Amino acid sequence: MEDEPQREVRHFQLLPAAATKTAAASTYHAQPWHSESLGLMKSRPSIDAFEGPSLDLQLSISVRPLMKPPPEKAYNKDAVTFDVGYLEALRWQAAEQIRLAAMEKAYAERVRELTRREIEMAQSEFARARSIWERAREEVMKAEQLQERATLKIDSTCMEITCHSCSQKFYAKKN
Repeated sequence: MEDEPQREVRHFQLLPAAATKTAAASTYHAQPWHSESLGLMKSRPSIDAFEGPSLDLQLSISVRPLMKPPPEKAYNKDAVTFDVGYLEALRWQAAEQIRLAAMEKAYAERVRELTRREIEMAQSEFARARSIWERAREEVMKAEQLQERATLKIDSTCMEITCHSCSQKFYAKKN
């Protein structure tokens, strides 16, 4: 009964003992396709004086082809024998490649959609800027016409003003 809690404690330890490490290593080396296809890389545990023990694991998924099986397990026309582990690894790799291709396709589709939206927004902004520019140009033309009309009115008004003492007409100066 007392060994059971110790077994659970050892089971949940982050830093396994040396014996547990060798057992885990032999488990991974028993199936060569497992560690190579997953690309499992372990770094050595380090102990920081301030933070305590830490375990750094770096995991990566490899998409490279699997190693060929040893010659004794290769395809033989006379006797068909397949390694189940090799087939499972091959299936897993194919499924992983399909999954990665689907993810890349979805990502490319999303980028394409975002790009299309940005192009549409840029086109609408350009059309809006062009209409604003045309309205501003029309306003400037109207202002220039109004200025010309006002100048002509002032000139004609100045012509009508006369001096009562000398009875002479004032003329607007022309530039």
